[in-house]
Amino acid sequence: MKLPDSLNRMFRAPKLARVRIIFALAVAVFADGLQFLLNAVGWFGLDQVIDVVAMILVSWIIGFHWLLLPTFAVELIPVVDDLPTWTACVAAVIALRRQEQKAQEKTPVPPDKSVIDV
Repeated sequence: MKLPDSLNRMFRAPKLARVRIIFALAVAVFADGLQFLLNAVGWFGLDQVIDVVAMILVSWIIGFHWLLLPTFAVELIPVVDDLPTWTACVAAVIALRRQEQKAQEKTPVPPDKSVIDV
């Protein structure tokens, strides 16, 4: 099944650069740290806002990945949300994306089939 071009562009992962990696990890660490500090104060509902903002920012920086959805769901569980799940998820997505990019660089580009050799 092929996605329409608008959806395909939205879910396409950008090429990982050092700046994207650092920025995504900074957003994840900040979100986890802020949630940990605010849980001690007991502000109900602010955790979910932080999760939504973290997911949007991380998806914008390094591209959407399916691992972000379970992380978002796990963050809704009261005690588990104190764990650094955003940081772990972003690190896992970065590792997976690096493997994908290395595999794409190693595969040779197939010759153009539209040119007919005579």
